[in-house]
Amino acid sequence: PSSDCVMAEQLCLSDSTCNATYRTLENCALAKTRLLSLDHDSRVRCLNAELDLGNSSLLHCKCHRRMKRQEHCLRIFWTVHSSMTDGYLNLETSPYENSANEEHWKTDYNKLAALVSGKNCSQLAGDATNPCLRATHICNLSKKCFRLRTDYASICTKGAASEDVCDRRKCHRGLRNFFEKVPEDFTKRILFCPCQDEFCGERRRKTIVPDCSFQYNTKPNCLWLLDSCLDDHICKSRLADFQQNCQPVDTSPDGCSLHNHAACLQAYMGMIGTPMTPNYVSNSSVEVSLWCTCENSGNQKEKCDQILGLFESNKCL
Repeated sequence: PSSDCVMAEQLCLSDSTCNATYRTLENCALAKTRLLSLDHDSRVRCLNAELDLGNSSLLHCKCHRRMKRQEHCLRIFWTVHSSMTDGYLNLETSPYENSANEEHWKTDYNKLAALVSGKNCSQLAGDATNPCLRATHICNLSKKCFRLRTDYASICTKGAASEDVCDRRKCHRGLRNFFEKVPEDFTKRILFCPCQDEFCGERRRKTIVPDCSFQYNTKPNCLWLLDSCLDDHICKSRLADFQQNCQPVDTSPDGCSLHNHAACLQAYMGMIGTPMTPNYVSNSSVEVSLWCTCENSGNQKEKCDQILGLFESNKCL
């Protein structure tokens, strides 16, 4: 079984041979972070160091989406697998443990049913025509869901009433906190609530406070968004996870290579709160996109279209 990368690093550092190899890989990863071009010998040395790990648990370690030292764990993973990021869409392996192996966050349905059947019954009954409003009220019945949703909403709306620009980084952190710490039974209800009218669709589209988390004054180029993402361990990891679990295949009946739509939706939720945060594009459809454009991409237009297409025309998603 795959080991936790933090534990694997500790084991490696206690062994002199593995320690030396790992330090070499750290230097290789650092050079890439600083965009330093490696000469041929250095590239070979980096690749050999990765191969030299052999059967080390570091080579097969993974991280968990809800772990405490997630960023540290992801840094270790990309140190070991830095050669995977040489080119666009080479993020073929997700650093995250398969969700089937992760701890399941179950809702106490008996407690929830008791709450719904009690004093909140009349309030919820009136939400029948707006599933997104109903999902919000169900979230409010959970102290954790209510608290974390209120936290990110207040952060992401600061500055909205004035000319001040919101703190996008803090807003993103608040959103990630919400989607990582609140059980998916609540978060999926809110994000993927089915709508029949535009009032409901508007509420769904504004779930992530798009003015702060999603939109810029002008649409940046999608290649700029990708570069911002690859510079961030969390975003790069979520993108790798998204590519692995939402890989579209035209020859497949459902358009999805892994045929696991639950894993794809989980990976999509993981992108929210990163520099490549997606969202619904209108109140009247379930189409999603990144807030970016491929205009003026020059000879990288095809590469740019690929990035945008991962979200806009992804049959799997």
